[in-house]
Amino acid sequence: MSHITLILLVVVAGIFAWNMRAFAGYESAEYTVVETDGEFEIRDYPDLKLAATEMKRDSKGRDGSFMRLFGYISGGNEAKQKIEMTTPVFMEAGEEETKGQMGFVIPKQVASEGPPEPVSADVKIRERKGGRFAVIRFSGIMNTKTASEAEAKLRAWIEQKGLVAEQAAETAGYDPPFTPGPLRRNEVLIRLKSIEASLR
Repeated sequence: MSHITLILLVVVAGIFAWNMRAFAGYESAEYTVVETDGEFEIRDYPDLKLAATEMKRDSKGRDGSFMRLFGYISGGNEAKQKIEMTTPVFMEAGEEETKGQMGFVIPKQVASEGPPEPVSADVKIRERKGGRFAVIRFSGIMNTKTASEAEAKLRAWIEQKGLVAEQAAETAGYDPPFTPGPLRRNEVLIRLKSIEASLR
């Protein structure tokens, strides 16, 4: 093994270890795993409170959406309260390019006490209704192409399982933007319908 290869391995290992420590420091949205099948899972989520803002497709926060939400948790709210960052960041494409949404999960304790109202009119507090979701997890850089490919795989798996799903899908990102692609945790989530709802 060459010195350059060894150095690269040490650097990658260091980044991976740092990223795991950083990830472990964040509160993560709770869920219960109902079933695991390789890269696929079925999960039950409780109701979650989100600080949400509009996001353009594939902007990855470069349209100001991430910083608007970061401003809210950094004290840009009526209580001037600093709120801890959480994972994941939920993203919904929406029907129109400019109508997608990015949402930060409000920490459980803050949500139970009632999150402070945003100062910015571009940030809203909304509820993400709980329920059962089919999920696929993948690494790499998340964009329209990779998310669409993951969604197609997930929908094929859902059909194979004989489940009924909603039309809309959402994505979730767990890592800081400087995390190398192979170390990233990305997910596509699709809400599942109950048998009763699917028969209506």
